[in-house]
Amino acid sequence: QVQLMESGGGLVQAGGSLRLSCTASGHISRINSMGWYRQAPGKQREMVADITPGGNTNYADSVKGRFTISRDNAKKTVLLQMSSLKPEDTAVYYCNAFLYTMYGSGQNTPFDYWGQGTQVTVSS
Repeated sequence: QVQLMESGGGLVQAGGSLRLSCTASGHISRINSMGWYRQAPGKQREMVADITPGGNTNYADSVKGRFTISRDNAKKTVLLQMSSLKPEDTAVYYCNAFLYTMYGSGQNTPFDYWGQGTQVTVSS
């Protein structure tokens, strides 16, 4: 069984900062990409940022220059540092990991796993 545990959401004023953290645990063999997605009310879930094991990053245009993603492979942790937050960043943020498990079908084929989501609210 694999779990992604998120923390760090909350309420912040526009222009402020928050840091999200996510740690993967369970019968994990290897983690490929890790990332953050978000879903605002009435909108589809969208990719915010992701990062490969080697540290290559990818960002949504809307967050470039304001958000920074990083990971600690040994700790199976991914962080999202969010700065210069805007009201339009308000959403539920979900951690994602594309990984292989030690048992079952996931040994040979990686699957997507998701955290439970953490609310980020930016007030104007």
